[in-house]
Amino acid sequence: MRSVRARAALGATLVVAVALVAAGLAVLLVLRSNLIDQADLQAEVTAQDLASQFALDVPADKLELPDSDDERPVQIVDEDGRVLAVSDQLEAISGTGSRSVAPQRPSPSAGGAGPVAGQDDAPADGASTDDDAADAAEDDPDDDTPDPGRGEVSSDDPRFTSGAATVDGERADYRFAAVKATNRAQQTVTVYAGAPLTTEQDAVGTVRDAMLVGFPLLIVVVGSVTWLVTRRALKPVEGIRSEMAAITASEDLTRRVPEPDSRDEVARLARTTNETLSALEASVERQRRFVADASHELRSPIASLRTQLEVGAAHPELLDVPGAVADTVRLQQLAADLLLLARLDAGERPGRSRLDLAALVREEVSQRTGDRVPASVDAVEGLEAEGSRGQLTRVLGNLLDNAQRHAREAVAVSVRRDGDRVVLAVADDGDGVPEDERERIFERFVRLDDARARDDGGAGLGLAIARDVARRHGGTLTVGRSPAGGALFELALPAAAS
Repeated sequence: MRSVRARAALGATLVVAVALVAAGLAVLLVLRSNLIDQADLQAEVTAQDLASQFALDVPADKLELPDSDDERPVQIVDEDGRVLAVSDQLEAISGTGSRSVAPQRPSPSAGGAGPVAGQDDAPADGASTDDDAADAAEDDPDDDTPDPGRGEVSSDDPRFTSGAATVDGERADYRFAAVKATNRAQQTVTVYAGAPLTTEQDAVGTVRDAMLVGFPLLIVVVGSVTWLVTRRALKPVEGIRSEMAAITASEDLTRRVPEPDSRDEVARLARTTNETLSALEASVERQRRFVADASHELRSPIASLRTQLEVGAAHPELLDVPGAVADTVRLQQLAADLLLLARLDAGERPGRSRLDLAALVREEVSQRTGDRVPASVDAVEGLEAEGSRGQLTRVLGNLLDNAQRHAREAVAVSVRRDGDRVVLAVADDGDGVPEDERERIFERFVRLDDARARDDGGAGLGLAIARDVARRHGGTLTVGRSPAGGALFELALPAAAS
């Protein structure tokens, strides 16, 4: 599934489906629990009422049991598991003290005498059958509720069990409450009163059926709405994609993708894309200008050198060997500058050797024996930085070359510490750099003295190379005004860790 819209719709649908199923189960469980609690309360009220009557010495066969229309089966069982009384029309029961629905004679010790009304065929002397005793032991094995006192009802909470009963030929599930009571003759019985679970089952079934019908429809609605909303949300993305495809096909970097009026992520994506296109357009333009300027700069010394060689071939006595050598050196320097710029643009990482900048400055200055203006050095010893020795030497050489071209009588080089940085400064006493041109001079092939002869002014790459190298080393290169009124170039590099 490669479509973001389809994945979003499917994901949202699955999340909603899981949430609905979990919520539905929780609702069903809570509803069932509440309805069972209501059934327990009904059964408890009936059991407590009958137990209270028995505690007031009302015989078991004389208790006011619910009639058959009440759908509340009742069973009264003595301590020996004998059934003393049941409600009318009760044909079968489970989940109580006995499965028997036939009342039996009470034991002689219970204070009763004679058969229970309507049950002349009950076992003699009130003994329960083996089957009834087995049923009592099976249905109520954990009845450890203490017997109440004489003429009292058990003060403990009633026990609740689930079972079934058949009343007037209709079988149903019930919740039974068991309450103990003792009359004044010290006969203890357990009253089992049931409340039907039909309401609970019907309600849970109705809600379950409604969920089975409604949940699929709701899931379909959620999936459809998510599909439509996602489609609407991703429409600007498709516009960005199609416009980017058109830009790629046409190679026209002046075009821009449409920006939505919203302030969401898609709008930020469009703005970022346009900013990227602008940066790419500027980069391509700089590249084109670089190639054009490089071609122009290379054409001049090559043309001069060719002219001199052609003149020398025709008239050897007119060959300007020093001029040809100078043009060759200039051509070699220009090629080296272009090669270094290409490596910097390709992301070449500088070396990480430790360099003593004071020693580097003294060594470079000592080798410049042919400078027009001698350079003075004021460097604090022991200040180290990490980087490429060759590239940093190139930066210092370019700054000194620039100072030599503009200085009148003095060039000063200094090295000092400024916080966590080591600062290498080159100053001259020339005319300086106008404030509004102090950033432009670091652009490639830019020279402020265009009227000056190219042979004296260079190709305009030295300062651009110096700033690129400074940035590659994590430092900065800035220009300001020196105390002597000329230009002050400061190269700030991170100091090497101790």
